Amino acid sequence: CCFEMNYSTQAFMGNFSIIMEFFLMEYSSIRELQVLHAMLFLLIYIAAVIGNFLTIAAIVTDAHLHSPMYFFLSNLSLLDISYISVTLPKFIVSSLTHNQTISLHGCAVQIFFFSFLAATEIALLVAMSYDRFVAICQPLHYGLIMTPARCIWVATSSWLTGCVYSALHTGNMFRLPFSGSNVIHQFFCDIPHILKVSCSEVRNTEYVLLATSSTIVLFCFGFLIISYTHIFSTVLKMPAVEGRYKALSTCSPQLIIFFLFVLTGMVTVLGPLSDSSPIQNLLISMTYTILPPFMNPIIYSLRNTKIKTALCRIIKIVFVPRRKCHVLRILKCKIIHH
Repeated sequence: CCFEMNYSTQAFMGNFSIIMEFFLMEYSSIRELQVLHAMLFLLIYIAAVIGNFLTIAAIVTDAHLHSPMYFFLSNLSLLDISYISVTLPKFIVSSLTHNQTISLHGCAVQIFFFSFLAATEIALLVAMSYDRFVAICQPLHYGLIMTPARCIWVATSSWLTGCVYSALHTGNMFRLPFSGSNVIHQFFCDIPHILKVSCSEVRNTEYVLLATSSTIVLFCFGFLIISYTHIFSTVLKMPAVEGRYKALSTCSPQLIIFFLFVLTGMVTVLGPLSDSSPIQNLLISMTYTILPPFMNPIIYSLRNTKIKTALCRIIKIVFVPRRKCHVLRILKCKIIHH
């Protein structure tokens, strides 16, 4: 039989209660602040989606941007749109409707896609750093190493690796029932908070998986440090200041995003949980769930002259009528002839 318990439904089997749904944490009990939170995060979400979509549109429509670096960047932008869409829309709707519950299956889906996209993002950032390493340190062999087929293979492998990794985590976490408190002190189904209500067998297996994945991330981190050591060493030997600035501007964004994404993620997963400080949980989780998708278009696109040129061309095509463009071309031709 089923009973209403606190904020969610729990099925009771003898003296053992099984959680059927979770209650996500509210960050304020004041209705006006809840609406304010929802509006603020809605603006962030819209800005992140539009920014990443415009980056993809610029890369796809401009033939000058059909190179390995921009191919990986378009993958990253597509991933960021999906990544921020896993958690933020649910939080916005929950704040507006005052309904903080999420079903067990909904939580499983959220954890699967969140882990899948997070793991894929790390793999893509490593691939992008390798692309910059070859471009700067081995420019003569760049065309031979970073072929279109190899780029597609690397991107596909990144997505598949993330999918397999997430399937292992999600399958392990949801293979046995949950018991205990059904309140998650987070605005989405976060792995550390779900582990608190899982059985010891699942928890022990998950700790092994997390330790293994953390080790792999550390290896990736070491690979990035070695790559960027070679990159910075090569850049500093360049005689032209303009060449040094251009080289650094193409590789520094990956390092910034990787540091921001991985370090905060590892602190959340491996660090102690705070049940008494929801604001602290929100601020920490924002650094790896919201900031990377929101900041990527700013870091990569607005600092990149080629992408800005492509975006200006798209804006002119969309917002300037063809007849007006034709008139402007005629006037331009007359001015040149005169």
